Amino acid sequence: MLGIEDKYVAAVYLLCVASALLCVVYGLVNWNRGADEAKTEDVHWAQEEKKIEGEL
Repeated sequence: MLGIEDKYVAAVYLLCVASALLCVVYGLVNWNRGADEAKTEDVHWAQEEKKIEGEL
């Protein structure tokens, strides 16, 4: 197969290609998945942080 005589080396090449394809499929499936909603404590922290940075 493609001049590769050792079956273990061929398996490694095939597994590398398969893992790359799996990563592409995973990325396409999760492309536009919604982000986590912000918690109220995170929003308050961000507002306080902006306030403090404005005073500096």
